[in-house]
Amino acid sequence: MILSVYKESNMTSRDVCNIIGKHFKTKKVGHTGTLDPLARGLLIVCTNKDTKLVDILTAKKKEYIATIKLGIKTDTLDITGNIIERSNYNFTKEELLRVLNSFLGKSKQQVPIYSAIKIKGKKLYEYARNNIEVELPVRDIEIYNIELLEYKDDLITFKVEVSKGTYIRSLIADICSKLGTVGVMQSLLRTKQGDFKVEDANKIEDILNDKYTVISYDTVFKNYPIVNLKEMEYQKVLNGVKMDFAFKDDIIALKYNNLYVALYKYDMGVYKMYKYLLTK
Repeated sequence: MILSVYKESNMTSRDVCNIIGKHFKTKKVGHTGTLDPLARGLLIVCTNKDTKLVDILTAKKKEYIATIKLGIKTDTLDITGNIIERSNYNFTKEELLRVLNSFLGKSKQQVPIYSAIKIKGKKLYEYARNNIEVELPVRDIEIYNIELLEYKDDLITFKVEVSKGTYIRSLIADICSKLGTVGVMQSLLRTKQGDFKVEDANKIEDILNDKYTVISYDTVFKNYPIVNLKEMEYQKVLNGVKMDFAFKDDIIALKYNNLYVALYKYDMGVYKMYKYLLTK
């Protein structure tokens, strides 16, 4: 089962998975991209055999609406942390727009110390809590779109569409640095992930009352080439046999008798089994 869930503030993404796992009596639950406890909005959750689709769904672009509070810096880069620096700020709206637009495209981003990324088997926030210095990893990210929504007093609100693995807290810190000041993330709302929108997300209370909608495979695979298998081809797929199809797409979806059977991935001129979708 694949669910679009609205995560509230002051709970972790793991909390959401635990609630859903308990309700549906399964320990096999995964989400497709962590939202900070402070953040709210769209979280795609997969259960049971559909957890194998987590990496596919995680790879989608994500859209956020974020608010910056200017003049302070915290150890967590958001409003919940301990203040470690204060600074004045003085820039025009035009300067702000230039700075925001300068982040469009591909760039490098340093992962924040308060994150769950593991270094030598230990999560970064564990190093931070124990005051242990560690070299922070740097990631390749891409900003597809960025739009100023409001700038008033010490608050900046903007909308941004980003690639997988982008930390909005780090983006905010970099924006403020270019503006010659400091600032933290005051709020964050995830509004989109791939084709999924926050307005279609199920509230947790509705899920617990069994008033929810699931995301269908037709929706998940709507942008993938679809192959309707014949009986002989279907038997080959059941045995994980490599297949030759008239495509060059990275991943294709295979169906038999109107059921999604598998995903095949293009590799060295042929398609190989990537994800088996039926329950064995």
